[in-house]
Amino acid sequence: MRDDHQHDAHDARDHDADDHDDHDDVASGHSHHVVARDGVATAPPVPPRRLADGVLELDTMLGGWTQVTAGYLLEGPRPVLVETGAQSSVPTLLAALDSIGLGPHDLAGVVVTHIHLDHAGGVGDVAAAFPDATVYVHAKGVRHLADPTRLVSSAATVYGDLLDSLYGRLTPTAEDRLHVLEDLEEIDLGGGRSLCAVDSPGHAKHHLALHDSLSGILFAGDAVGVRLPDVGVLRPATPPPDFDLHQARASLRRFAERSPVGIALAHYGLLDDPQGLLAEADEVLVDWAEVAESAWRDGRDIAGALSGAFALTGVAPEHLEKAEVLSGVHSNAAGLRRFFETEERERGAAG
Repeated sequence: MRDDHQHDAHDARDHDADDHDDHDDVASGHSHHVVARDGVATAPPVPPRRLADGVLELDTMLGGWTQVTAGYLLEGPRPVLVETGAQSSVPTLLAALDSIGLGPHDLAGVVVTHIHLDHAGGVGDVAAAFPDATVYVHAKGVRHLADPTRLVSSAATVYGDLLDSLYGRLTPTAEDRLHVLEDLEEIDLGGGRSLCAVDSPGHAKHHLALHDSLSGILFAGDAVGVRLPDVGVLRPATPPPDFDLHQARASLRRFAERSPVGIALAHYGLLDDPQGLLAEADEVLVDWAEVAESAWRDGRDIAGALSGAFALTGVAPEHLEKAEVLSGVHSNAAGLRRFFETEERERGAAG
């Protein structure tokens, strides 16, 4: 059960988004119900793993865990990194890139699927380490990378000491290093290879997926959900402040129309049977939303209803903790509640 502090933290997250504007997302977009950590990896670094021609998976080891947060390096004449992970993951990420011989002037681009801190918290530090790299981001997230003051302040209010012990903060990126990615814009990796940006709101308004022209892999960020290898169950990621069920489902349909060969999740790894996965993700979203909406309309606790309906069984306690960090019922419940309330207000205003 959440204690009063946890309720207050989620309330602070929602109020902060209202007090600023629709783009002032907080931190990671995931549950803050985690064990404080010292930011030092607690497991040995994982060597980069080749997933396909010109695609390397980099375990960025949030909180010292393996197979929780992934970055992906797309090789070519102009290599591009997809996702940096949190600021606390930067030493692990840089060591991995160094291990494959990527020098400071070799990286052409860094692209983040969205600006939650477990995806983009390391951007400023990675940009400093690779001074020739262009940083690509959604139009609705770009200003927060240039000036993360509001984002970090909001995150500090919600996470307290855990901001520094788990995620870290966000170093500003010079505006002249930033490039706004438009829907269907292509990033040129050279040699005829490109990454196509796919605007994919739902999880967050500032979410993009990237489709690789060479491997056929779609790098989906959080738009498909969370499936940790140690947990083995696909769960949705529906955090406040701007989760939108209709947009999330529409994004899944957009992905299916592109017929990817595989789907690479930020949490975690490459999954095959992409059409089956996307159908499952849509079903999971609908199932969670139905349970949550029923509880909300009945005045019952949404998180309790979700916990009862979608309990993880047969999973070791240490892996349950990871699942709660990346797609916890309390964070998902808060995002779904906000979505239902927003829809109800809009219906009332319309008529």
